[in-house]
Amino acid sequence: MKILLTAINAKYIHSNPAVHILKAYVREYADAIEVVEYTINQQPDDILSDIYRRKPDVLAFSCYIWNWKMVKTLLPELPKILPDVKIWLGGPEVTYDAMARLEKYPFLSGIMVGEGEETFRELAAYYCNGEKKLTEIAGICIPGDGYTEERKPIDMDKVPFFYEDGMEAFEHKILYYETSRGCPFQCSYCLSSIDKKVRLRSLELVEKELQFFLDHKVAQVKFVDRTFNCNHKHALGIWNYIQRHDNGVTNFHFEITADLLNEEELELLAKMRPGLVQLEIGVQSTNENTIKEIRRAMDLEKLKEIVARIHAMRNIHQHLDLIAGLPYEDYDSFVNSFNEVYAMQPDQLQMGFLKVLKGSYMDTQAENYGIAYQSNPPYEVLFSKWLSYDDVLRLKKVEEMVELYYNSNQFVNTISVLERAFDSPYRMFDKLGDYYETHGYYVNKPARSYRYDVLLAFAVEQDAKNEELYRELLTYDMYLRENCKSRPTFSKNLTPYKAP
Repeated sequence: MKILLTAINAKYIHSNPAVHILKAYVREYADAIEVVEYTINQQPDDILSDIYRRKPDVLAFSCYIWNWKMVKTLLPELPKILPDVKIWLGGPEVTYDAMARLEKYPFLSGIMVGEGEETFRELAAYYCNGEKKLTEIAGICIPGDGYTEERKPIDMDKVPFFYEDGMEAFEHKILYYETSRGCPFQCSYCLSSIDKKVRLRSLELVEKELQFFLDHKVAQVKFVDRTFNCNHKHALGIWNYIQRHDNGVTNFHFEITADLLNEEELELLAKMRPGLVQLEIGVQSTNENTIKEIRRAMDLEKLKEIVARIHAMRNIHQHLDLIAGLPYEDYDSFVNSFNEVYAMQPDQLQMGFLKVLKGSYMDTQAENYGIAYQSNPPYEVLFSKWLSYDDVLRLKKVEEMVELYYNSNQFVNTISVLERAFDSPYRMFDKLGDYYETHGYYVNKPARSYRYDVLLAFAVEQDAKNEELYRELLTYDMYLRENCKSRPTFSKNLTPYKAP
């Protein structure tokens, strides 16, 4: 018997903790279980042929919005080349409409619904030893019988720390780590709000596992806890440990709610080595009606105060998020949200677009909000009652300009001066997007080094009187970020200043 746990990641540097956890959790059948990871950038034929060569008896796919398109491409072909294989699906992309998936793909053996550790153990026992009937296994949906009994949530201390089984598979990849499941908040666009009971991994276990990362001097550990600091004791325990045992190398990434931070946590963060910690903070919108409608708890003024205080520490990278397409947020409102968040001076400003996820409260309200969204993953908003498709396209251009000219950190000094020539930061990126479109740069994208020339031409077009200043600033930015072998063409001619 061979069970193949299959992950298809968005990028090579990503890994899929779910499949590794499942294998580690079912150690008694370890010899029968194999994990394989691909990426969505590979050719479907290459993935198909590799699966065929592995000759699984049972094939299980881990399904998310970023890989469902690829999984859908592979599914119809697999029974043709492996007619006897039993195919199972699991993951958030198939959990909330499992019956519809079974109807579309009648050759499936079933779908694992929700958390999979105990469910997979019983499935492995079923296939390896013939234990139980499928209808007796909780947490699955099977053809003809539908959903079985709902699976109870697992004790977080029982989730295996699979990295101890070997780090070879994770070399040059981002390491993901989970110390909690569930979220106390009810944000309407998020699936984590469905599981309102927060379950925590014991600090004793967490400290042992953190030390493993520190001992191996991994580059980055990304915590996948949905709201890491919802429990102050838990957050403080972890932050205290990594501060005391800092190896000078490892970076830890946390997704937090900034307005929940208390004085003790802020004082501890202030002691951190620069680069030890980075924080991702979801603002999403500064429109009070929008925040209320999406059932998000946020004290905006306190959030601004906390973000400003962390910024003043100069030791922690802050990544602030906005979501376009939320209810009650029209174009002008989003522009205001953008400018307010930009004023907080984040190290990165992530402009995202609403994803209407199956199983979320937002999905149930989409018709009421007049939201139209893509039929295929990532189910991104096309327009709403408040935001037209024209508006979305305009915001898409701004999003790309923010990525290229703000989040890249290539043009820090130039952008900080150039924005003064506009009535708002948003207006600068909006006009820059128009400039890109006019000159065809969205189609023929400028090389990294040529973006300096493009920004200079744009700056001179908008603020000609300061051309010399922009040339100096861009030269400075380029030398700070690039390994230049010669002076840029736009820099000042130094010939008159050379010694005879």
